[in-house]
Amino acid sequence: MVSEHSLPTLRGSVTALAVAVVCGCIVGQAGADPQPDPAVPVVDAQPAPAAPAADRARSAVPDPAAAFTVPPAPMDPAAAVDQIITLSHEAERANQAVLAQQQKVDAAEADQRAAEARRDAAQAAVDAAQAAVDRYRDTADRVAAANYQGVQVNKLYALMLSKSPQQLLDQMSVLDQITFETEKRLAAYKSAEAEARAARAESAKAADEAAQATTAAQDAQARLRDKQDSLQGRINEVRELYGQMTGAARAQLAGALIPAGFDIAGIVGAGPEFAALQVALTRIGDPYVWGATGPHQFDCSGLVQWAYAQVGIDVPRTSQQQAQGGTPVNPADMQPGDVVTFYDDVSHVGIYAGNGMMVHASTFGVPVKVQTVDSFPIHNVRRY
Repeated sequence: MVSEHSLPTLRGSVTALAVAVVCGCIVGQAGADPQPDPAVPVVDAQPAPAAPAADRARSAVPDPAAAFTVPPAPMDPAAAVDQIITLSHEAERANQAVLAQQQKVDAAEADQRAAEARRDAAQAAVDAAQAAVDRYRDTADRVAAANYQGVQVNKLYALMLSKSPQQLLDQMSVLDQITFETEKRLAAYKSAEAEARAARAESAKAADEAAQATTAAQDAQARLRDKQDSLQGRINEVRELYGQMTGAARAQLAGALIPAGFDIAGIVGAGPEFAALQVALTRIGDPYVWGATGPHQFDCSGLVQWAYAQVGIDVPRTSQQQAQGGTPVNPADMQPGDVVTFYDDVSHVGIYAGNGMMVHASTFGVPVKVQTVDSFPIHNVRRY
């Protein structure tokens, strides 16, 4: 039972709780500074007295309304398309940079393997030369010891010690044989020593080259990781923006797979490059994927390389390399099947399809399609 003298305190607590609920305030723990609602003017800057424990327990329950957020308004389709095209071009530039760096890594690793093979061969030569030196070292050591001890083994010494003509002849014959064999072995020893010195020098050079090749390969791999990180960042931006686009914006981005009035069956041409174009046209509708080379998903240079490979023509992997291969063609003289590269940084490529059109793997969210060749600034045209 509540006494009469405690009623004012209870009524005060209930009143305070009601005010807190109405205002949407959450009272913090005792001693914490209360955070003013920016939507409500601050009347008194003095800290409020600590609420009773019961009130603090009730105020710990979150207000459901506080967790509600207003979803962002749908993006304007045209603005969204412009943004994603810009981001996608940056991502494609990063994609081509990754592909080019991967080729540098492959080349550096091949150089490393070759250098290590030369190093191993040079070390094997050192071992063989040292074995030859060891075979003849005993003779060299004996001759050196004999000379040091003053041993006489010449013919004059044999003449002085001989007791008969026959003994002299025998001793001189033996001396000749010993001298011949000794000189031959000494010559072989000197040759082996020279070969060993040369082999050791070559081995040291090969080992140094192998170490440098290893460092170059590691540096190339580090640069590749940096470029891959940059590409992944761009990809994440594109995917995030694409996820915010409305269905109308996505449809506007994708566009028509084949422009109205363009007749694929009416394309006229000849030769392997025209055959490559025909192959590329069979992939219309396939998705764009960074780094993909087919057969059912592509990036821009991947589509070109894959289409030409189907007709037996080896085309480089990156758009920059594709802009340097084949034979240069004046843009005014383009023929169906020619490779067309775009932008100053050569970050995009397609295959000319005739009548001012091209087939290409455009960008994320856009399938392989036919589009006007002047949709982007042309860098150059090559015929493979």
